Amino acid sequence: MSSFTQAFTRFATATARWTGRPLVFVACCALVILWAVSGPLFGFSDTWQLVINTSTTIITFLMVFLIQNTQNRDNNALHAKLDELIRVTEAHNSFIGIENLADEQLEAILAELDEQSTELREASGGRPSAQRRSA
Repeated sequence: MSSFTQAFTRFATATARWTGRPLVFVACCALVILWAVSGPLFGFSDTWQLVINTSTTIITFLMVFLIQNTQNRDNNALHAKLDELIRVTEAHNSFIGIENLADEQLEAILAELDEQSTELREASGGRPSAQRRSA
């Protein structure tokens, strides 16, 4: 992994964590309220409106890429963990990597699993049951 990619990954993760905090949300709300309250001071001018429009557009545009990067990495890590659990248990190994199938193939697998889960629920009296394996 290049040093730029590592730096971007660290930056994206830190930014996603920081911006997801309640205090940051409150601070952003406070900035919007401050902007709205300052309207009469600036005569609700076009420039006054342009400040909030431009600011929010730029921030939103940049955050989309940071959040997508973080979600992609989280999703890939989750798939790797699930694939490892499938590999080391008695589950069907054919499920490893199904996230890479075409949509039609994945939908067919999901439909089959949904049908099987309905049959299993009916067989167990309609209640979900927790099956535990002894280690």
